[in-house]
Amino acid sequence: MVRIEVFGEGVRFPCRGISRKKIREIAAAAAGFLELDNSLVTVVIADDAYIRAINSRYRGHDTPTDVLSFPGRETPFPRVTERREDIGEIYLSMDRAVGQADEYRVLPIDEIKRLIVHGMLHLVGYDHERSRRDKVEMERKEEEILRKMTSSPPVPPSPQ
Repeated sequence: MVRIEVFGEGVRFPCRGISRKKIREIAAAAAGFLELDNSLVTVVIADDAYIRAINSRYRGHDTPTDVLSFPGRETPFPRVTERREDIGEIYLSMDRAVGQADEYRVLPIDEIKRLIVHGMLHLVGYDHERSRRDKVEMERKEEEILRKMTSSPPVPPSPQ
């Protein structure tokens, strides 16, 4: 079973009405559809200032973004896990998620789902910036998982 850790940087939970538990459930469902068994995924919900600092330091872009992913082998804060494969870390800007939800006319929770799925796909090797073909493939997989998430009962995260 996948273990999902959720942390906040510059935000407090519940954040914009969304609990750690809900974030954990979304990430666990996405991990389940990607068959990430016996794995660890960390999700950091942050404000724009924190995301901007991470984006600047590790990607050289001095601007906030909606989501960043660091596969386990590339995570900026490596650690030892308890016999689980560390898939990696997802950093999600709650400020961007809420703003984009408004822009796209969707609920904030739906945009958060999309960003978590997007981040999870990066953790397992998808990369929309590599080529047009890879972009199409990643978008297809993202939509497939989001469809499954809306038509399936939530996957419970492992106890913390």
